[in-house]
Amino acid sequence: MGMLLYIVFMHAIEFTAELSGQPVLTIPKEVAAQLPKEGRARIIVLTADGSDDAQWNGAAYEQFMRDDSPEDAVYDNYR
Repeated sequence: MGMLLYIVFMHAIEFTAELSGQPVLTIPKEVAAQLPKEGRARIIVLTADGSDDAQWNGAAYEQFMRDDSPEDAVYDNYR
């Protein structure tokens, strides 16, 4: 019996929302306009984990923006 391979394509839309203590997240109009009119959506909510987040995010961004090491130059010509 053959094995079926299902590939699911997902379209991600990111936006920031303020939490107000109510069990409701408001989707901005410009974001809602990008959503399909019907179907299901997978929702993932990411929140700050503490006071160290800003420092960690800053350090991660700095590391990301640094030039690649010479060893990584081999990948520069791949498309």
